[in-house]
Amino acid sequence: MVQNGDGDRVDNAFDDDAIDENDPNQKGSKLREEEISVERAFENQEVPSWRNQLTIRAFFVSLVLSILFSFIVMKLNLTTGIIPSLNVSAGLLGFFFVKTWTKFLEKSGWLRQPFTRQENTVIQTCVVASSGIAFSGGFGSYLFGMSERIATQSSDTTNIKNPGLGWIIGFLFVVSFLGLFSVVPLRKIMIIDFKLTYPSGTATAHLINSFHTRQGAKLAKKQVKTLAKFFSFSFLWSFFKWFFSGGDDCGFDYFPSLGLKAFQYKFYFDFSAIYVGVGMICPYIINISVLLGGILSWGVMWPLIEKKKGDWYSADLDESSLQSVQGYKVFIAIAMILGDGLYNFFKVLSHTLSGMYYQIRDKRRENVLPVGQGSSSSPQLSYDEQRRTQLFLKDQIPTWFSVGGYVAIAAISIATLPHIFNELKWYYILVIYLVAPTLAFCNAYGCGLTDWSLASTYGKLAIFTIGAWAGAAHGGVLAGLAACGVMMNIVSTASDLTQDFKTGYLTLASPRAMFVSQIIGTAMGCIVSPCVFWIFYNAFDDLGKETSEYPAPYAIVYRNMAKLGVEGFSYLPKNCLMLCYIFFGSAIVINMIKDFLGKRGRFIPLPMAMAIPFYIGPYFAIDMCVGSVILFVWEKINKAKADAFGPAVASGLICGDGIWALPASILALAGVNPPICMKFLSRATNAKVDALLGS
Repeated sequence: MVQNGDGDRVDNAFDDDAIDENDPNQKGSKLREEEISVERAFENQEVPSWRNQLTIRAFFVSLVLSILFSFIVMKLNLTTGIIPSLNVSAGLLGFFFVKTWTKFLEKSGWLRQPFTRQENTVIQTCVVASSGIAFSGGFGSYLFGMSERIATQSSDTTNIKNPGLGWIIGFLFVVSFLGLFSVVPLRKIMIIDFKLTYPSGTATAHLINSFHTRQGAKLAKKQVKTLAKFFSFSFLWSFFKWFFSGGDDCGFDYFPSLGLKAFQYKFYFDFSAIYVGVGMICPYIINISVLLGGILSWGVMWPLIEKKKGDWYSADLDESSLQSVQGYKVFIAIAMILGDGLYNFFKVLSHTLSGMYYQIRDKRRENVLPVGQGSSSSPQLSYDEQRRTQLFLKDQIPTWFSVGGYVAIAAISIATLPHIFNELKWYYILVIYLVAPTLAFCNAYGCGLTDWSLASTYGKLAIFTIGAWAGAAHGGVLAGLAACGVMMNIVSTASDLTQDFKTGYLTLASPRAMFVSQIIGTAMGCIVSPCVFWIFYNAFDDLGKETSEYPAPYAIVYRNMAKLGVEGFSYLPKNCLMLCYIFFGSAIVINMIKDFLGKRGRFIPLPMAMAIPFYIGPYFAIDMCVGSVILFVWEKINKAKADAFGPAVASGLICGDGIWALPASILALAGVNPPICMKFLSRATNAKVDALLGS
């Protein structure tokens, strides 16, 4: 029996001595249990203490990988906003680097502590926590949406706060840790009592467990070689493409592969390895949905609306004005995003409430005393469950520590944030922090049921509520965007931590080690992510513009959400509001049909994914669909090999292209421009150019 600090008891429900070896039923049951048991494969390995799971080498590797993944996430943030799960890559690369290092030390006779799956889990947790700040920090959404570059595109020159490395780091440090402390007291309820699945955390744990078996280590070695091969190819290909991009609309990124007319409406394959890799990781329905959204918007709607120039909007307006066709692109996308987000918010909330009701009801039934000794209201724990539960409850994080930490950080934040954002009053922040623990729990619980974090949806709710509360005259746009950042960071880190608790539970990593690793990873992210963004911001003068290599599409979307919440619908172009209503309702109806059809609903497109290309175009969707086709054909030829090496190939393509952003930024900062401009012209345009040059 183990007794934890809260007074809970865990009885040793699985006892080898209680099995009669002469009873064939019991003996067969034991053999079957041993066949499927994961922990029996590791029962001869000692589980290190929580302090020994936190090694210097683990955090050094985590820092290196955090920088790598922060560049990848930042590039995706500033281009399309589609960010696939990188947990597999983090676990695989963490295993490879530390395993290589420990093998070298072992041969030299200097190895003091072997590499364990618990240490591998610490690395994965730290890396994901750090790179997660690159998303929740709002560098491609609410935070960049405050800048003058984005404000000028939304015809709004007020409510501006340009990025500054100092205040961004300070802001992230005072808002990024609250979510961690808010859900720590509920860890046992989430993992042990409610047995929430957390699919991503569970899959990562199974991956890490497999790495540390003999067969798994061999496969991991092959996977790393595959990842390295495609990493090198992707990096060198990006380097090669750079040479031909010396000017506006130059290079392979602007190759009119589907024809010049299609290119005019952004239908082309741009030879981007990173989106081919993303397409191989994302489910098929995501890629198809993005392509359908691109066809609907850029293939049908925008050409038709452009024909209404002079009727629906003035012909004298610049194309970048929100009073022109640009307004339809932005606000119809916002309507679909809000419709999908609100539907899934209420869907997950209803699942959360009903799930909690049934969990509590079943728990009460289990506490009823059995009528006879031979009856039992609860199933017998397996060996794996018994061992995992025992160790999960061993190293407790005191409730007073988490509550005190939340109150202390909240007090510091309430005192600090109004100095960073004058428009964000202290009582706005106090209200957010009073309701945030409930919303953090809902998001963490819903993520455990559906593997779906609704952090951005909670952030959008904060935009509208706080922005409307502040009002246009008192900087409501900036207040709403800042409130979005506060809320997003709390609920996002809360779901991330509970996801990691599940991973730690399945790998026997201590909850204390998970919590400390998450804290250190978050601290790394609060420094690394702003520095990475600062490199992009200073290296590319056109960052955030629609024609840029890094258009940051969600920055203008979030800013216009804030403006919409403060000023209402008065400045929308003609018939735009009607179209917004139609697409808002369509998003809800599509989701309802999808859920009503059950398993057959997996063929129905996702409105959120369809909305992404409305503003930036469908070119990246074509890349993603190419990735899907590659994976589909591979699975038809050899499914086992595709399942084993597909994620490694995709990760290599993503990492190679993503890390090229670092040398590309350094070259741009140094004033080194690509030497060649490769452009593609129509025959008629080329004849005019020849005639001009000839004269």
